[in-house]
Amino acid sequence: MEIQAMLRDLGERLGASASVKSVYGEPVTVGDRTVVPVAKVYYSFGAGGGSRRQEQEGSGGGGGGMAVGWPSGALEVTPAGTRFIGMHDARVLGVAMAAGFVLGAAVAFLSNSKCYKAHVQNPPADQ
Repeated sequence: MEIQAMLRDLGERLGASASVKSVYGEPVTVGDRTVVPVAKVYYSFGAGGGSRRQEQEGSGGGGGGMAVGWPSGALEVTPAGTRFIGMHDARVLGVAMAAGFVLGAAVAFLSNSKCYKAHVQNPPADQ
């Protein structure tokens, strides 16, 4: 299979699977209100190949890809108007809090360490 054909096939497969519709379904309508799911969808793929033209002929190739999707929010459509209702990811807040704690602990440890205190109280002569 040629590289271009392999990339085209891989792109078509991932493009078909990486959509809001396939991940979260169709919009839902109840009365005069319609809710449309909104998602962040990313996909990535790559492929490569080569051939050998020395004593023996040979060729090889391969490819792969991935698709990732997660909810971002929803659009609410009513006769009064349209609004976006965002979904906040608690994991991002948790990671930021954990990073802040680790950084604070590291600063506290370094400021209380004997090496740091000795360096601040008795700086080297070349400074």
